[in-house]
Amino acid sequence: MKTPKGQRKLFLNDGSINGTSPTDQEISLSKDLLRSWQKRIQNYQSNLFKGVAQSHQQGSFFKDGEQTSFDNFDPLKLTPLPLSFWRWPKAQTLGPAIYLVMDRLENCNSHLLLYIGETIAAEQRWKGDHDCKAYLSAYSEALGNAEIKNQLSIRFWSDVPEDTKKRRQLEQQLIRNWLPPFNKETRARWSTPFTAEIN
Repeated sequence: MKTPKGQRKLFLNDGSINGTSPTDQEISLSKDLLRSWQKRIQNYQSNLFKGVAQSHQQGSFFKDGEQTSFDNFDPLKLTPLPLSFWRWPKAQTLGPAIYLVMDRLENCNSHLLLYIGETIAAEQRWKGDHDCKAYLSAYSEALGNAEIKNQLSIRFWSDVPEDTKKRRQLEQQLIRNWLPPFNKETRARWSTPFTAEIN
């Protein structure tokens, strides 16, 4: 399996950790390992999906000027689009947005929020290169090899500040709250099993 550019393989075929240099050996991840990884994230995020309020979620994000309420943020109420949405002839989303990449877990009828990003132009952000695309490719391939189905989607939240600095603050707050495993800020926490950053 190919790893994203700038990444090395974490596990060797024998299950040992690759701690020194990249290898050409294929990654072999068991269904149990992948399910366990998904379950840890799902256990953390499940209360957030159920709408259990956290103290830093309540009320408005900005105290003056532009207001964005976390009470209006519900990933499951946002329209799921295929990851190839940007190829459609007519843009489905326009302008500033926070975007979420999610997977629906068939075995427990729940979701994982894998990545949170922000953009000034939702209709253009997913075109071309994107770090998250490489992680999603590795994720999909690992699941496919383990015969685990995935239902990846991308969703856009447009009720966000137009000001880039404020939008990025909102993005960081959501990342701290949801801890999505493909954001660089949280990858180490979840020990993403199919990729590892080179130190």
